[in-house]
Amino acid sequence: MDSTLIDDLEVRLGKLARVLTGAASATVSIGAGGPRLEGERFVLPSRALEIEKDSESLLLTGYLDLLAARWRFSAVERLDVAQAGVTGRIAQAIEDRRVVARLLADFPGAQQYVTRWRAQLARDAARRWQTLTWSERLVWAIERTLWHEMPDVNERDAVSLAAALRTLDDAQGPLASARASDSTHASVRAAQAIVAGVRSLASRGANNMMQSARPIEALDDDAFARELDAFGAQDDTDFALTLDADEAAKASREPGAQLLDSAAQAQADTSSAPGATLSDADATAPRAASVDAAFIRPLRSIPLTTAFDVITDLTGSGDATAWRKLRTLARAETGALKIHLERVLKADELTHWKREQERGEIDRAALARLAVSRGYRTPFRVSTHASGRDAAVTLLLDLSGSMAGRKIELARLCAAALTDALIQLDFEAEVLGYSSIESPSMREHYERERVSGVDLRAYNRFVERLDLRVFKRFDARDPSGLAAIECGHENPDGEALTWAAMRLIARKARRRLLFVLSDGLPSTSDGDPAILRSDLHARVAEVSGQGIELVGIGIQDDAVEAFYPHAVVVRKLHELPSVAFATLSRMLARRR
Repeated sequence: MDSTLIDDLEVRLGKLARVLTGAASATVSIGAGGPRLEGERFVLPSRALEIEKDSESLLLTGYLDLLAARWRFSAVERLDVAQAGVTGRIAQAIEDRRVVARLLADFPGAQQYVTRWRAQLARDAARRWQTLTWSERLVWAIERTLWHEMPDVNERDAVSLAAALRTLDDAQGPLASARASDSTHASVRAAQAIVAGVRSLASRGANNMMQSARPIEALDDDAFARELDAFGAQDDTDFALTLDADEAAKASREPGAQLLDSAAQAQADTSSAPGATLSDADATAPRAASVDAAFIRPLRSIPLTTAFDVITDLTGSGDATAWRKLRTLARAETGALKIHLERVLKADELTHWKREQERGEIDRAALARLAVSRGYRTPFRVSTHASGRDAAVTLLLDLSGSMAGRKIELARLCAAALTDALIQLDFEAEVLGYSSIESPSMREHYERERVSGVDLRAYNRFVERLDLRVFKRFDARDPSGLAAIECGHENPDGEALTWAAMRLIARKARRRLLFVLSDGLPSTSDGDPAILRSDLHARVAEVSGQGIELVGIGIQDDAVEAFYPHAVVVRKLHELPSVAFATLSRMLARRR
């Protein structure tokens, strides 16, 4: 959709947001990721425009209704806990159902938009179903059960999961409590009860879920019991306490008492079961309390294997005509900025001299001393070339699917402008791109490992291989490969950042600059988002510690501000090349 139409759509939806929330300063922007709240700014997912290209998008309005409901009725800032894991996702589903119902009570006409939003979620789940983990499938089944939605026949084993959840859906069960939630805190407590209920099925030896849902991964009873037992075990045990200041204060007066609520409940359930023993209950409690060190969430995102990752060198292999057209457009965008930078660097060169030399060029300032001082022998100066051009610059592009359309076009133009200017100014420059895509061979490897009983909990990339691309190497003068920049699928930012940094570190240079262009948070279809985020944080710190100057450039998304020490966000797409070039100019002109 044209940028002007997007701007108009943002204005129209902004007016609707102010009506729904009553907040006069509420605004709407359409960008990558989301939907999410950033204070009083409502960020709607741009992918909705790809699904519904008309200006009266029901889907975008549905997302807006969701965010308005969260803003009005939910403790949003408290619910967003990175380590909450499975419990957090279930709590968000419970909370969304609660707050949307309250919004519909005030605005009944929003029902059609909410229905459209739920239908799109179902289509997305059906499309990605084969790549979802067992836990992700179960969380989605729980969400659909809460909303009284029928499972999709295209989702393999979804019907089995729905049937299995009836074990927890009686009048006094945790799912009924979830539907009766009247606050964010109650939603979280209900989510904890659901997780404890699922896990207790394994500890009690109850086969209801096993018999119903057994085909999910073709697991045997023991393997399935382990899956149930580990469900939610990596979650933050402090999750509920972070949502309520009064509860947190109470917990500080009674250390540890609140943390074991769900564990005590699970223990009571187990103890009341026929044939239960004290040792059985004791064995269950620590698992329900999630204190087993073996389940601690890893900081880094570790791939199951890197054997299927692909690096494609496209240096000099692009269409020459396409590159010339791209370069012409790039120079028109940033020609004036390049001239300004060149003048700054040239002036910097001319002001650095090594004086009092026995040979070189005559230093005019020393001529007077030469005339009056007998025996003066050092009236010369020698220029030094430490002008800041002894720098290597890497441009790393996010090639995920969300970059499709106008974003990737401008990212290509931006890369061309920067690279062309750097080549003309005698800087070493490299342009790289990254994405990930499901690999049939890697999936086969994953299935073999899983069937053989390998513990896969330490890994966070199972069936997707990295698709890394080199559009221009440092040692090449032909940048035509930039014309081949195009979108891929997902974006595992952390691993790509390390790859680019290793290539940059190998260059001999006084300064090393690494620019990352991205339009959202790191993401893969088979990885835990929380681990991907913590992994990127760790790798940014690691790369910065190696002396690399990191800059994140966010494309219609401010996620880069949470990760990179220097970050700039481009809200209007047409500004991307000039903003990126201006940022690079400031970095190069600045002495470290």
